[in-house]
Amino acid sequence: MAERILIVDDEPDIRDVMSDILEDENYRVEQSATAADARVKMREFNPDLVLLDIWMPEVDGITLLKDWTRQGIDKPIIMISGHGNVETAVEAIRNGAHDFLEKPLSSAKMLVTIERALQNQRLVRENRELRDRMEPNSTLIGNSNAMNRLREQVERIAPTESRVLISGEPGTGKRVVARCIHQASLRKAGPMVEFNLAAVPASMLSVQLFGHESGNDVQPGRLEQAQGGTLYLDEITDMSTDTQSMLENVLEQKQFMREGGNSFHDIDVRIISSTSHDIEKRVADNRFGEALFYYLNVVPLSVPALRDRAEDIPDLVGFYVNWMVENENLHYCRFSIAALNLMRNYPWPGNNRELRNVVQRLLILNTSEEIGLEQTQSALGDSHPEKQVSVSSSAVRDLELRQAREIFEREYFIHHLTRTHSNIAETAQNVGMERTHLYRKLKALGIDPKEIGEVDSG
Repeated sequence: MAERILIVDDEPDIRDVMSDILEDENYRVEQSATAADARVKMREFNPDLVLLDIWMPEVDGITLLKDWTRQGIDKPIIMISGHGNVETAVEAIRNGAHDFLEKPLSSAKMLVTIERALQNQRLVRENRELRDRMEPNSTLIGNSNAMNRLREQVERIAPTESRVLISGEPGTGKRVVARCIHQASLRKAGPMVEFNLAAVPASMLSVQLFGHESGNDVQPGRLEQAQGGTLYLDEITDMSTDTQSMLENVLEQKQFMREGGNSFHDIDVRIISSTSHDIEKRVADNRFGEALFYYLNVVPLSVPALRDRAEDIPDLVGFYVNWMVENENLHYCRFSIAALNLMRNYPWPGNNRELRNVVQRLLILNTSEEIGLEQTQSALGDSHPEKQVSVSSSAVRDLELRQAREIFEREYFIHHLTRTHSNIAETAQNVGMERTHLYRKLKALGIDPKEIGEVDSG
């Protein structure tokens, strides 16, 4: 993909010469003679780098540089001037410029400076991605049949440009799968932008997704930040109806418009989305747009629950232990066979995220070289205290009606909160209660929805 360069200079001969040189080097080039036009080109052309003249009529280059820096525009800007001096160069660098060139320009020096600036930008992005890959949520772990099938599917899907819809219970590792697809794709040199729709108020979704502009103030949205790479939309069923319609139009037209804007911008983004809900049921219930579902669900992927690949648990435990020892300065401990066997037979309602939390807790609290059965039993009980007594057990049937009903209600509401990822509005709808009544009931039962929601969707 050719990188885009914007030349901002009031002298047309200089713009044309620089443009010819850069186009010969296979860059895509746009020109602006004024700061006003440069602001428009910044929004519409979305350059990877800017060559900005300091001395221009009306608004000078330093003022424009300060405006872009204040707006958080993260692109290398190289200042150029025929009246350069040390003070001017220092001021430009202090205000966010990447470098400084003097006229008359040397074509060789200009090309080297541009390449270094773009290379630095690539390194920043790669370092960010490497930090992400170091996390224990960027690798597919396990050799069960289910994981081997998933790994094969990822390898087949990754090199294509197809949109992917990943489904699975909360905590199964849907984000891991999305990252693996991006890292094995032809877009791996581009950014991967992750956007959890469940974590954003409905009123802010469209602004954060598509961006906002007001006059010269531009706030790029997640879609624009992901240009040339991958946009991961986590929990898409939390999207409002209006935002669904806007995204559907964007995917159909392959263009988007920022809120408050009046011009369209082309998109070059691969979209991977995920959900922990039954999205087909939501489509049937008219709670999610059918057309948008078909746009996103070009290639469906299902991530298995941890209880359905229990043979992978020893590998996952070993992976988490090694990662936490190396990255969180925890003391190394091995897990006994009895402890691992107990973990293999535990249902893991919170899936991989719950397993990771339990391993971390045991490493922090353990003082010996081995983590045994009793410690693991205690940690699993602490992980889900509400599950220590089952409503089907004979002990519950021997309780008074009030106590038995309270145990049942706790398990009932925890079950529905887990299913909806602690979405109160959806839980209230599923259990047939007013939202205010549901809040009161949860408070009376001592249930904190935030604690249930701590198990993220992976």
